Amino acid sequence: MPGTEVWAIDGDGCFQMTNQELVTCALNNIPIKVAVINNGSLGMVRQWQTLFYDKRYSNTVLHDGPANDGRGPSAGTRIPDFVKLAEAMGCYGLRCERPEDLDAVIKQAMAIKDGPVVIDFIVHQDAMVWPMVAAGTSNDEILAARDVRPDFGDDND
Repeated sequence: MPGTEVWAIDGDGCFQMTNQELVTCALNNIPIKVAVINNGSLGMVRQWQTLFYDKRYSNTVLHDGPANDGRGPSAGTRIPDFVKLAEAMGCYGLRCERPEDLDAVIKQAMAIKDGPVVIDFIVHQDAMVWPMVAAGTSNDEILAARDVRPDFGDDND
């Protein structure tokens, strides 16, 4: 569907496993938009360490400064810098660090029609992704938030 605007939404770790596909998009002028939800801490790995491993964090911090508190830019260097990575691959790179800039950055990304755009959305290091299924459980035990299971109307209570 060449005329359809396509957005991919990735976490920072997921994007690191798939970002090489940007080269194909850049070479073929495919104007995909990639929203990277970046907590600078390999989000899903940190989430599992928080929820299931008593906050024993190991090898997840991807910056050399204090974490972003969700109200403004964090200090330090982000590794990798997704804006620079996007530009190195022939794409446009944007960053959104503050909630009040969200609409303007999305509008800016949507205005770009001649190539792929990567938007680095900086979120708090403890931001979590829901829903999720814990290891060793069935998909019918999906969690909608910490210790909260959706009501599918299947309980006999």
